[in-house]
Amino acid sequence: MSTQLLDIPITAINGEQKTLADFSGKAFLVVNTASNCGFTPQYKGLEQLWQRYRDQGLVVLGFPCNQFGKQEPGDEAAISQFCELNFGVSFPLFKKIDVNGSQAHPLFSALKKRAPGVLGSQAIKWNFTKFLLSGDGRRVTRFAPLSKPEDLVTEIEALLK
Repeated sequence: MSTQLLDIPITAINGEQKTLADFSGKAFLVVNTASNCGFTPQYKGLEQLWQRYRDQGLVVLGFPCNQFGKQEPGDEAAISQFCELNFGVSFPLFKKIDVNGSQAHPLFSALKKRAPGVLGSQAIKWNFTKFLLSGDGRRVTRFAPLSKPEDLVTEIEALLK
C-alpha cells in the first residue's frame, strides 16, 4: 500500500504530471487548501514549515479544493497568484481537486483510509485538513483544520530523524 500511495498520479498547478515519489522526501505534509477560508492564513505557517525543514527532507504539498463553502472558486492561475502574492507560497501547489465524494482524488481517498478522522470517519470535514506521511508512505497521521502548521513540529522532526 505504501508504494502505491507514493505512485498515485497528481497534477501540479502548472499541469505537470507528478507522484509523491517524484519528491523523494523524508516526510510529506499534504494539505487541502482554499483561498477564501478562515484557515487561509495557515498558508503562512505551511510556508514557514517548508522553509525551515525542506533541506532536511520535508515536502509540503498544497491541493486547492472548492468543496467546502465554495471557498476556492478561482482557476489554477488565480490560485497560484493569490498564494504567492499574499503568503509568499513557494511550496508545490497542485491542480484543484475534490477530497470527498465520488470524484475524490485517489490520493485523498487513500490518505483518508490510512488515517481516518474522529470516530473513524473518512470524510474530510473542511479546508486545511493535513496529512503527515513518512517518506516511505507507511506512516500517515491526520490533523484537523484547527491544528496550526506550527503544532506539527514535533511530529515532523520525528519523521525527519
